[in-house]
Amino acid sequence: MLHDAIAEACRVNDPIGFIGLGHLGMHLASSLLRAQVSLVVCDPDEAAVDALIALGAQRGSDPASVARECTTIITCLPSPTVINTVVVGPNGLLAGCSPGSTWIDMSTNDREETLRLAELCAEHGVRMLECPVTGGVHKAAEGDITVLVGGDEAAFEQHRHLLQAMGSPILYMGELGNAAIIKVITNMLAFIHLVAAGEALMLAKQGGLDLGKAFEAIKHSSGNSFVHETESQVILNGSYDIGFTMDLACKDLGFATQLGEQFGVPLELGTHVQNIFLRSRLQYGGKAWSSKVVKLLEDSVGTELRAPGFPERLQ
Repeated sequence: MLHDAIAEACRVNDPIGFIGLGHLGMHLASSLLRAQVSLVVCDPDEAAVDALIALGAQRGSDPASVARECTTIITCLPSPTVINTVVVGPNGLLAGCSPGSTWIDMSTNDREETLRLAELCAEHGVRMLECPVTGGVHKAAEGDITVLVGGDEAAFEQHRHLLQAMGSPILYMGELGNAAIIKVITNMLAFIHLVAAGEALMLAKQGGLDLGKAFEAIKHSSGNSFVHETESQVILNGSYDIGFTMDLACKDLGFATQLGEQFGVPLELGTHVQNIFLRSRLQYGGKAWSSKVVKLLEDSVGTELRAPGFPERLQ
């Protein structure tokens, strides 16, 4: 019944713009199409655009053209540089937005950059909501990913139905900038847990334990984590395919250490894990999956963490 109500709310709205069809954005946009949202999509990856057009979306030639067609535009982009270009570039959103429009950014961005762009939007009469998501790409594919919201509460309530079409739960964090902080915190924890899970599995391996049984024992213990339940599976498979790259992990850990400096919090674990990820990116490349950070330990010890029966990617 809830999904029917969401779909009904989405049907009565004007076309929605969606810019950024990477691993995450593709799933979020697909969820909107399943909810019968009229969608105008834009991305440099023409294959991704074509795939959504086959599902009923319309093509937008650039961010400005999307903004001219839609009064609500959603973005899901990989870096502050790309976000800035999409919003304020020569063919950016603000070149096409009319006063009264709303920009919903579902990217993970720097808090200060988010506030800066919001000020520029306000000068054009455009409202901004920050709505980063957390929980993993597989959760986005299910329309079940957590959405963290910061910004004007009335604007949030006006667009709640769109967010509900893409994820659950929808958590309103308060004023603009708050969602950026909590998203960085959750990602920092996830990366710390990932490195810890790799070390735990390696102890089990070197101790002679069956890794499938060790996985289950940890899963049902006080040492369990969401990251262990998910990312440990693709590590044990050997694909490391979590749908999230090393570049993105290093970017987010950089945001975390910046916040630590800004707020006067010594992030000993966060900084240590950031250094491990930076070493891993040098070793395996920025496009490698972030879960491959554990391979540093595998290479160091000279053994792989593998067990039968685990999936190549999470469903």
